Amino acid sequence: MTAAQIRKSFIDFFIEKKHTFVPSWPVVPIGDETLLFTNAGMNQFKDVFLGTGSRDYKRAANSQKCIRAGGKHNDLEDVGTDTYHHTFFEMLGNWSFGDYFKAEAIEWAWELLTQRWGIDPSRLHATYFQGDEHDGLAPDDEARNLWLKFLPEERIHKGNKKDNFWEMGDSGPCGPCSEIHYDGTPDKSGAPFINKDNPSVIEIWNLVFIQFNRDSSGKLSPLPAKHVDTGMGLERITRILQGKQSNYDTDLFTQILNAIGILCNQRYEGTMEKKDIAFRVIADHLRTLVFAITDGCTPSNDGRGYVLRRILRRAARFGRTLDMHEPFIYRLVDVVINLMGHAFDEIKQRGELVKTVIRSEEESFGRTLDRGLEIFAEAAQKGKSTGTISGADAFQLYDTFGFPLDLTQLMAREQNLKVDTAGFEKLMEEQRERARAAQKTTGIQIVTDVQLPATDDSAKYDRENIRTKVIGFIDQSGFKNSGILTTGNDVAIVLEKTCFYAESGGQVGDKGIIKCSAGEFAVEMTEKMADCAIHKGKLINGSMKVGDEVNAIVDQSRQQSRKNHTATHILQWALQQTLGRNVAQQGSLVSPEYLRFDFTTPKALSQEEIKQVEKLANDKIRESLPVTSVVLPIDEAKKLGAMALFNEKYGDTVRVIGVGAPDEKNLSQAFSREFCGGTHVDNTGKIIGLKIIKEESISAGVRRITALTGNGLLDYYAERSEIIEQLGQTLKAKAQELPVRVNKLIDENKKLAKQLKSAPVNNGTNFLDKARQLLDNAEIIAAASVVISKIENTPIEQVRTAIDMIKQKVGTAVVVFGMAEADDKVTLLAGVTDDLVAKGLKAGDIVKEIAPIVAGAGGGRPQMAQAGGKDPSKIDDALARAAELVKAKLRK
Repeated sequence: MTAAQIRKSFIDFFIEKKHTFVPSWPVVPIGDETLLFTNAGMNQFKDVFLGTGSRDYKRAANSQKCIRAGGKHNDLEDVGTDTYHHTFFEMLGNWSFGDYFKAEAIEWAWELLTQRWGIDPSRLHATYFQGDEHDGLAPDDEARNLWLKFLPEERIHKGNKKDNFWEMGDSGPCGPCSEIHYDGTPDKSGAPFINKDNPSVIEIWNLVFIQFNRDSSGKLSPLPAKHVDTGMGLERITRILQGKQSNYDTDLFTQILNAIGILCNQRYEGTMEKKDIAFRVIADHLRTLVFAITDGCTPSNDGRGYVLRRILRRAARFGRTLDMHEPFIYRLVDVVINLMGHAFDEIKQRGELVKTVIRSEEESFGRTLDRGLEIFAEAAQKGKSTGTISGADAFQLYDTFGFPLDLTQLMAREQNLKVDTAGFEKLMEEQRERARAAQKTTGIQIVTDVQLPATDDSAKYDRENIRTKVIGFIDQSGFKNSGILTTGNDVAIVLEKTCFYAESGGQVGDKGIIKCSAGEFAVEMTEKMADCAIHKGKLINGSMKVGDEVNAIVDQSRQQSRKNHTATHILQWALQQTLGRNVAQQGSLVSPEYLRFDFTTPKALSQEEIKQVEKLANDKIRESLPVTSVVLPIDEAKKLGAMALFNEKYGDTVRVIGVGAPDEKNLSQAFSREFCGGTHVDNTGKIIGLKIIKEESISAGVRRITALTGNGLLDYYAERSEIIEQLGQTLKAKAQELPVRVNKLIDENKKLAKQLKSAPVNNGTNFLDKARQLLDNAEIIAAASVVISKIENTPIEQVRTAIDMIKQKVGTAVVVFGMAEADDKVTLLAGVTDDLVAKGLKAGDIVKEIAPIVAGAGGGRPQMAQAGGKDPSKIDDALARAAELVKAKLRK
C-alpha cells in the first residue's frame, strides 16, 4: 500500500466503526497559545477533555498534521541523525468522548493491524501501566487482560509512569496508556528492546485511556466520563507496511530525496554519513516549512516563528554539505505539494506564498551564514589551545546564526576539536527558562474538571443594555456557582444572558458595566471559553452575589468596533481588486481605536496602490450600502462564494456578512461576502471613511495595513489640519503652497550641510592638532600606540591625513576613529602600521567587524580601511568592540 492508501484505509476503518471524520487542525494551534505547534491529534479536542467544550459526535478519527520542534516535545536535534525522528509527521488517531473505552480500543487496534493490514501478529508486543504507589494507582490489569485475548503473556510488558501514564499537564485529565510495538528484528528477538530507542523495535500506536483528573494539589480522582485518545505515526506504520528499513525509504520521502539529489547532483544512499544526514534533514525540514507557512506561521525572531527560522536555517546549512550554496529549498516546495496536496488541499492553495517566504528567508540567511562561518573559524582558532570550542561560542552559533549543536560538533570534528556541550546546555536551559517565563499565563485560570455553563449571547448583535442574572464567578481557584463577590482581586462574572461581544475573529471583547442594586462591576475584557462568555474585570463598589438580577451595559466604544469591523471586510475586497484574488487574510485586529489587517502579498504596496485601495474602499462607504447578516449551512455559504478566515474553526452552520446586498435573500449580490461572527454596522455610510495610516512588512510574504475609520478618522484629519495651519503660520504660506516651501527648505538645508561637511574644522585648533593630543594620551600595548576615539564631524581627507601622521610619527600604531555626519550617517576609519599588519592585525578586519554594530558595512586595505553606517547612537559600542579586538590581537 502507498502512504496515501494507508491514511485512507485507517480513516475508512473507523468510519465503519461509526466514527466521524474530523479534518486536521492547522499546525499553528487555533486559540491555544500554550502550544508552539500542534503536536498531537488530541490538541483540537483539548477543550472536550478539559470539560470546557463539547462536540456533536462521540467518536472521531482523522490524520493530524503535527510538528514537534520546540518546547517539551522537541525532536529537532535528532532529525537526520537517525531514520525515524521527524519535526513534521502525521498522527493517525481515533477518539471516544465518553463513549467506548478500553475493550473496543484494543480490539479495533488489533483488528486493523492484523486483519485489515495483515501485519504478522507474532511481531507485535503490547505494554500496560504497572501502577504507581506514590499516586495510589493499581496496575492496569484491565488492559493487560484484554491483551491476553490476542497476545501471549511474554509479549505483554508492564511499563512505568514515564512510559505508560499520559498527562496533559501538571494538572488536568490523565490516565494509563497501552502502547503497541513492532519487532522488526530478523529473529523476532526484540522483546528486551521495548522502549529502548532501538530502531528495529518501535512503538507504532499508543492507546490512551483518560479516566482520572489531577487537581492542583496533585490528587487524582476519577472522571465522570471516560475518554479514549489514540495516536499512530503514519511515517512509522508506512515503513512497516511497505517493508522498509527506514521511514525515509517509504514513498512519503523518496520523491523528495530524489528531487534533492537532482538539485545537488548527488544520490541518497541511506547511510549514516554526513551526506545522507543532510539529505534527511532537508527532506524532513522541507515538509515542516511547507505546512507551517501554509498554516500561518512565518520565520521571525520570537515564538514559533523563531523555531521555524531555526528549522529553515538548519536545512540551508546542511545544503552547504551537499554543495548547494544558493537558495534551493523553495525549489522543492512543489514536490511536497504534488505528494501531499490531495490529502491537504491548503498547501496547493498557498504554494506560491510558501515559495516566496522560503526564498526570501533563504536569501537573508545566505548573508548571515557566511558571517556564521567566520565566527566558527574564530571559535575554532580560539579552541585550538584547549582542543574545545566553548559552550558560549557554540550557543552563539546556534542562537544567532542558526547552527544546530550537531552541526557545530560535525564541523569541530573535521578540525579535531570537541565542543563544550555542558556549557552549551547550560546556556540553552537559561534560554528555555526565559521562554517559559515569557509563556506563563496570568490572570484567571479555569479549573479543568468543571463544565462551564453556556451563555445566551444572542443579544450581542443588536442590544447594548439587557437585564440578566449572575450565575457564577471565576477566580484563581476556579468556577463558583454560589457566593458573594466583594471588591479586590481580578475576577470574572458568568451571566445567564449577555449583550457583550466576547473576543473572537480578531475583534476585541467588549468593555462595560454590570450593575445590581448592591454593587457595580467594571468589565475590562470579555472572552469566551467554549460556549461560556466570561466577563473579566473588578468589582468597583458594593457587592454582588450569584443569583443577583443585573443590568449588563456595553461601553459606547462598541459602535466604533462595528465600523472598523465592516471596514475590514471592505478593505479586503479593495485589496483583492487592486492586487488580485491571491490576496488572503492572515490575521486582523478590530478595536475601537483602529483596525489592523494582515494579508499575503510578495512585496510592499506602492503609493499608487495604496491610493487605489483607499479610493475603492471609500467609494463603497460613500454609497451607503446595506450590510446584512444571515446564518447558513456551511456548504451553502461556500457555494455563495463567502470567504472563510484561514485556520478558523467553523461549525455546520455559519454566519455570513454581506456588504452591498439589498437584503438577506439576495446575498449573492453583495460585493463582499465573508464568514464572520463579529459585530457590524447596518450601512456602510456609518463608517464615514477609511484612511490607511501605515503599510508595513511583518514577515516574508505578509504585509500589514493599519487604518482608521469613523471618529478616529475625524480626529486624525483634525489633528493634521491643525498641524498644517501652524506650519502655514510659521512659514507664512498658504496650505497649498506648503509642499513647495518645505521642499525648498530641505534643499537649502542639504546644501548648507554639504558646505559644512567640506569646510575645515575651526574650533580653536585644526584636526591635526586634535590628533596629536590623542596620540599624547595613547594607550601603549605591546609597544604599539593605540588611538581609538570618537571625533567630531570632520572632512574625510583630514582624518586620513591625521591617521597617516600618527603612523609615521610613532612607527607602530593602531588608529580607529568614529564620527557622526549629517542625515544620521556614520563613518568609521582605521589605520594600522605595516609591522602590525605583518603580525595579522589588519585595518580591513577591524572595520568589517565593527561596522555591523552601527548598521553598516565596509572594508579596505590592511593598512587603511573605511566603513559607513546608519546608527550614530552605537558609535561608542563599535569603538569599544574595536578596542577589544585590538587588545586581544596585540596581547597574543
